[in-house]
Amino acid sequence: MTISVHTNKSALIALQNLNKTNSNLMDTQGKISTGLKIGNAKDNAAVWAIAQQQRADLSALTAVKSSLDRATSISEVAMSAGESISDLLNEMKQKVVAAMEPSIDQTSRDLLNSDFRALVRQINQVIGAAQFDGANILDGSITNDIQFLANADASEMITLSVKDMSFGGSIISIGATDTIGTVTTATSVLAALDTSITEVNKALGDMGAQAKQIEAHNTFVSKLQDVLEAGVGNLVDADLSKESARLQALQVQQQLGVQALSIANSAPQMILSLFQNG
Repeated sequence: MTISVHTNKSALIALQNLNKTNSNLMDTQGKISTGLKIGNAKDNAAVWAIAQQQRADLSALTAVKSSLDRATSISEVAMSAGESISDLLNEMKQKVVAAMEPSIDQTSRDLLNSDFRALVRQINQVIGAAQFDGANILDGSITNDIQFLANADASEMITLSVKDMSFGGSIISIGATDTIGTVTTATSVLAALDTSITEVNKALGDMGAQAKQIEAHNTFVSKLQDVLEAGVGNLVDADLSKESARLQALQVQQQLGVQALSIANSAPQMILSLFQNG
């Protein structure tokens, strides 16, 4: 091997190897500090792009889940109010049937009518309070069914039907001003009340079915988020146990590389011994 003071091939090779080791060491330290084996497009452009697309879908699904959570809350509030209305209608029927008895005096009939009117007011209060986030599907303020997001690209919707339970409507057909002060009026109210009870219970059944559908879809979206998140992790997450072992190996290689470079740098000193006097 040619010995030269101008070119130290051994030192150049040792330096190249040390630089490579340092580069690998920095890469490994970056993976350990971030927990990612692919932190940017430079690491692996194709995989990074796929992961970014999945992250975009995850972000969109967060909005979908928020929409479904709102749908769940609106439906649960409406069902709770509807169940209370159903119970109050049953109480009203008791008052109406009692008022239809011919033998009671007018004082008793007036008391029954007073109780009946109080129940009407209570139903109105329940309907007015059955709102969540400004949405009330029972008071007639919303005329069209409400739609909520069902998928990440907003191409599909899930519907919550409006159920107008205000007095004199298609569900509760008795009027807000009806009374049972006479046998005749009580008889008339009973027929409408029976229809109202049937329609309210039917509406509650529909709301229950829709609420169950919303809940099931919300659960699916949550599971889909978990699957996508795990998929992104499989693509970009670093195996920290593997990287820890690699870090220790590279640190040893770095120390050995420094020593090798030091030895290589000292090689030209041998030239001096060739020119020493005998």
